[in-house]
Amino acid sequence: MSTSEQEFPAQSQPRPGSTEDMRPRPRDAMEGYVGSGKLAGKVALVTGGDSGIGRAVAVGFAKEGADVAIAYLSEHEDAERTAQLVRAEGRRAVKIAGDLSVEAGCVQAVERTVRELGKLDVLVNNIAYQAPTESLEEITTEQLETTFRTNIFSYFWVTRAALAHLGEGSSIINTSSINGLRGNRSLVDYSATKGAVNAFTYAMAQQLVERGIRVNAVAPGPVWTPLIPSTFPEEKVEQFGADQPMGRAAQPDEVAPSYIFFASDALSGYYSGEVLAPVGGETMPG
Repeated sequence: MSTSEQEFPAQSQPRPGSTEDMRPRPRDAMEGYVGSGKLAGKVALVTGGDSGIGRAVAVGFAKEGADVAIAYLSEHEDAERTAQLVRAEGRRAVKIAGDLSVEAGCVQAVERTVRELGKLDVLVNNIAYQAPTESLEEITTEQLETTFRTNIFSYFWVTRAALAHLGEGSSIINTSSINGLRGNRSLVDYSATKGAVNAFTYAMAQQLVERGIRVNAVAPGPVWTPLIPSTFPEEKVEQFGADQPMGRAAQPDEVAPSYIFFASDALSGYYSGEVLAPVGGETMPG
């Protein structure tokens, strides 16, 4: 893809968004990616695995030999498409619908993964909620709680439930954001949760190193997923990602390899407590 390619017409969707209705549709099926057995015999749980980054990660894992559980809220058509793509690679796929912003939903996702796929080796915490605002005064307590329960509480709850099943050689990968690294004036609460994801990653990497469980994070810049037209006003969708040095947003397929890297002990066995940031050429101090 050209570094200057950027063609998103003005559009909007109701939450939580649908891949089918996006124009253009994201590149999220890892077409052309050739696996080499880096995750052979592994079982992965990907929260928010129905679409966007989660879909590309699930398919990439399947191409590398993993069976995949896909946890999602209510996007049944998107989740079924992801499951089809996983099964097309000869791997098992389990769809788990439920609200991960509550603890019971997180526990259920882990329990169903282990019950239906037999074990758990790789956990990807990936669900996210955002609601742009122009000032702090616009952020209601309800919105604040929703953002934190979705973006960081769920990561805590799913990870805590998963630890009973993870062991030596397991990997936990958390989805952060460039906004957790440098903030975003219109996404104050979202940025705060993504900063928390980074700190959670650092702390858990320290806590789990003696158990042989690696914990890392991926902090992408702008990525073309259903979250964008379902949360931003149409005029911002049109310009989404255009301010990046590469002049465009990423496609999910361009971000998913970062997760494959962290999931594979052969590739990243000496990495834990790292935040990998595919951000389209943006550089930040520190």
